[in-house]
Amino acid sequence: MSAGDLYRHLESGATTVCRAWMVTRRDGVVLGFTDHDRDLMLRGVTCRADTGMTARALQQTTGLSVDNSEAMGALSAAAITEADILTGRFDGAEVRAFLVNWARPEDHIEQFRGSLGEIERAGGSFRAELRGLTEVLNQPQGQAYLPRCSAVLGDGRCRFQIGQPGYFAVRAAEEVEDGRVFRFAGFAGFDDGWFTHGRFEVISGAAVGLVGLVKSDRLAGGGRRIELWQSIGAEVVAGDQLRLVAGCDKAVGTCREKFANFLNFRGFPHIPGEDWLASYPVSGRPNSGGRRVSGGGT
Repeated sequence: MSAGDLYRHLESGATTVCRAWMVTRRDGVVLGFTDHDRDLMLRGVTCRADTGMTARALQQTTGLSVDNSEAMGALSAAAITEADILTGRFDGAEVRAFLVNWARPEDHIEQFRGSLGEIERAGGSFRAELRGLTEVLNQPQGQAYLPRCSAVLGDGRCRFQIGQPGYFAVRAAEEVEDGRVFRFAGFAGFDDGWFTHGRFEVISGAAVGLVGLVKSDRLAGGGRRIELWQSIGAEVVAGDQLRLVAGCDKAVGTCREKFANFLNFRGFPHIPGEDWLASYPVSGRPNSGGRRVSGGGT
């Protein structure tokens, strides 16, 4: 890559430049687009010219102001599909925008790097907000002090190894209703409600890579009924492989008794509640937080 050669090319007055974009989804899929009339090979990625994707002028500022732009294009089976948008495969995807000399694609500069924000669909096309790297400065920072745990089961703060036997199960889908209710026959070995609040991962089939959150897990009639908070989004059929991870309701008792992980509990179970903070001593009634005095006072 030679940014200097590109700058000299721009100074010549007769230019052969175009724009290109790379979108990297959270599942690792990388897609390339360009507004040139032919495909370009850029940094090992083929940027397709037949996708109809374009972007408005990028607003860039100095300091900590948020850079933003907007990407537009046509929904197509070969690139960005409506189904992929509906299932959230493009949520938070990384976006990089380049100015490229199409006669010498190795001469290019990166003009924007950020992520996809809100995506709208209408009339066979899409419109996506592009958020710059400084967008994260708009997000709340710091730690909230709550009675329940603030970590995610298995993350770096929780440190629990969810791959341990007894805390996950891999099963083939059997009976599926609306992509949200899953029924299994003979799904034994786990207590009733074991997967409530847990992760529901699809590891094969059309919905591979999608994740849901378990609303309820019930044993009934020798089988098991698992319901998600919302539909998985893509079609899940009998035979697709699923991975279920034990659920955690963030309570201190669950952390200690179900996962034996109390040393890594990230909540504050002994914080007094609002009722305690607003309470006042009443003669003749026990009052926590103070010593008893003879005669019933505190």
